[in-house]
Amino acid sequence: MGFRFLILFILISNFLNAQVRFYVSPLGADGNPGTETHPFATLNAARDAIRAHKAAMGQPQSYTVVVQDGYYVMKEPFELGPEDSGTQEHPITYTAAEGASPLFSGGKKITGFKVLGNGVWQAKIPEAGYYKWRFDQLYVNGKRATLARTPNKGFLKLDTVTQTTWVKGSPYPAKAQQELFFTAESFEPLKKVTVADMPFIRFKAYHKWDYTLRHISDIDIDSFKVVSSGRGMKPWNELKKGKRVVFENYKAALDAPGEWFLSKEGVLSYIPLKGETLENTTFIAPVLENLVRMVGDVESESFVAHIKIKGLRFMHCHYGIPLTGYEPTQAAASINAAIYTEGAHHIAITDCEVANIGQHAIWLGEGTHSSKVRHNYLHDLGGGGVYLGSFKALEGKYHTHHITVDNNIILHGGQEFPPAVGVWVGHSSDNEITHNDIADFYYTGISVGWVWGYKPSLAKRNTIAYNHLHHIGWNLLSDMAGIYTLGPSEGTTVTNNRVHHIHAYSYGGWGLYADEGTTGVTFKDNLVYNTKTGGFQQNYGKDNVVENNILAFAHKYQMQCTVAEEHKSFTFTNNIVIFKEGMVAKGAWDEVNAHLDKNIYWNVSGNQYDFNGKDYTAWKNLGFDRNSKITDPKFVDTAGFDFRFTSKSAIRKIHFKPFDYAKAGVYGSEEWHAKADIPQAMKEAFDATVEKNLKLNIQR
Repeated sequence: MGFRFLILFILISNFLNAQVRFYVSPLGADGNPGTETHPFATLNAARDAIRAHKAAMGQPQSYTVVVQDGYYVMKEPFELGPEDSGTQEHPITYTAAEGASPLFSGGKKITGFKVLGNGVWQAKIPEAGYYKWRFDQLYVNGKRATLARTPNKGFLKLDTVTQTTWVKGSPYPAKAQQELFFTAESFEPLKKVTVADMPFIRFKAYHKWDYTLRHISDIDIDSFKVVSSGRGMKPWNELKKGKRVVFENYKAALDAPGEWFLSKEGVLSYIPLKGETLENTTFIAPVLENLVRMVGDVESESFVAHIKIKGLRFMHCHYGIPLTGYEPTQAAASINAAIYTEGAHHIAITDCEVANIGQHAIWLGEGTHSSKVRHNYLHDLGGGGVYLGSFKALEGKYHTHHITVDNNIILHGGQEFPPAVGVWVGHSSDNEITHNDIADFYYTGISVGWVWGYKPSLAKRNTIAYNHLHHIGWNLLSDMAGIYTLGPSEGTTVTNNRVHHIHAYSYGGWGLYADEGTTGVTFKDNLVYNTKTGGFQQNYGKDNVVENNILAFAHKYQMQCTVAEEHKSFTFTNNIVIFKEGMVAKGAWDEVNAHLDKNIYWNVSGNQYDFNGKDYTAWKNLGFDRNSKITDPKFVDTAGFDFRFTSKSAIRKIHFKPFDYAKAGVYGSEEWHAKADIPQAMKEAFDATVEKNLKLNIQR
């Protein structure tokens, strides 16, 4: 009777105040009434209580679910449907208690380890096995552990590859078998593979801007051959001689500290890192493949709306590798996300943390609009950070638009799927991607557009501004950039971004990259420095504007265009280009229809100015840079990447307008800024990787 009276009291008092609060605690129980003293144990229970209360009251009210501090093990995703919506006047909020930082885990702690004579730790997991529960990621003391692999560092190189087509398709076979041959030396580590390993072992092959992850069906030790089947090779990202390959997920590869392997019998083996003991080490294997889902019915226009999720932490989300593997897909756009919306509007995800996951962090999918992803900490991601929109040009109620992605820290992505990006905008328009700090990815920081060429695109009027993108590439993939655009994107602006330390494996590693069909994009007031192949590159496109940017210290070329077309490709005016090595310009400049003028070019190392094989006079005879200057722009300290001016006399001659590049990146507290900075050791490792790659001079 006491609880019934308490519930009645809450209903009456909350009705009078038009404000309802429920509470969740790891010490609560879902059979409780959800009060502060008798809280629920799960978010889903609080959701159900709101449903019941709404049905009882029959009129709109605001609801707040206050989540107490602690560790929550999720047995199922937190799912919200149209019936869980609020209104503009009465939103529904799920928020951390003041000063709290509750953590919701989609994983399971693994215990019961024993130390074997060879130093390997092992634990039998009764519910795990080949035909039972399997996991493809493991987190040890809060960090992603390494699935047993060969080689431990670096790659094996393919010698030759043959393909047998089973089912034809266009432009590549729908189903085929590949035979991968290695040299005797490269094949040596694979001789330890046993028949018992065959259900698990797989390889990763790194292409230009993508990679293949595929299980194998046979190994022939005598001919140094590995056999695999699946989709036919894409001609633009094929397996061929010299491709870099890693094999993983077999017992014999478990040979280095930090590696793990799960046998078909459900035995987890791990080699500890220095300093790890059974007493100070925690193992968490991810279970759930989604942690939060807000899905409405777009067709019937029954949307999820006016929901706020604030201050919650979500971790340990699993991405299971299918038996078919992972076929090359640009931007890793074919995998799912820990937090996913579809058919939703006026959704706010703020002050949250998403980490230790196997896929993308947040995806606002088709039919989502007028929503915000703000001040979130997204890190240690198997995939990318924030993905917007769809692969298809969906219009009307299916279209994703007007999303704000602001002041987020997005770090250490692509850990399972290297082609993933920090922020991806597919067929989505009128979004604002601002003040984000994106670092330590392998492919690209921000990618906008999903049409190759001039086909209809809905990626219009997107604002990419004041973002800080750095330490991207890591000498792994190619054809990548800090900011990447694709297809017709009229009205899109790329302004006031700071982009630096971008380095590709072979070609690419640009700061700003206008790829196939980029149309109607303005690149203005951006600082780009320390890139591999150039500050700006346009593959081919139409009516783009490159104005008032600082492009500094690319290693190979400072700017590049690849394909010449009859229409006006771009204008390049009022920019400062400063360098110490490489060419000023490279590409199809003899034929391209582009306007270049009123720029400054300055070589800090001397008087060499190579404009696509021409000196400056011959370059101007092509019609370029008639009113440009070769002069020192007078920066404070180019060696220290301080691009403020000691004098403005030179830049006045080209009408360059100084901009405050220090505003790029996150804003807020000192603690928030500090969290965005990557460790000094990581910066030094990146520089070492760049130096090694440049010495090898790997070509396309």
